[in-house]
Amino acid sequence: MESVTFEDVAVNFTVEEWTLLDPPQKRLYRDVMKETFRNMAAIGRVLGSQEVEEEYKNYQRNLSI
Repeated sequence: MESVTFEDVAVNFTVEEWTLLDPPQKRLYRDVMKETFRNMAAIGRVLGSQEVEEEYKNYQRNLSI
């Protein structure tokens, strides 16, 4: 089975698209992405993958935009 990366399941907005979202939409996006990270991190720990945790840290920094 082929590995799934965070990029396979993430929804990425451009800066312009992000500015069009209202605050509740941004909160929902952050909540969903955090849950996705937690799920992938849990799978990564089971499989011994450090890559998932690194992707989480990098993406978490970008959510603060």
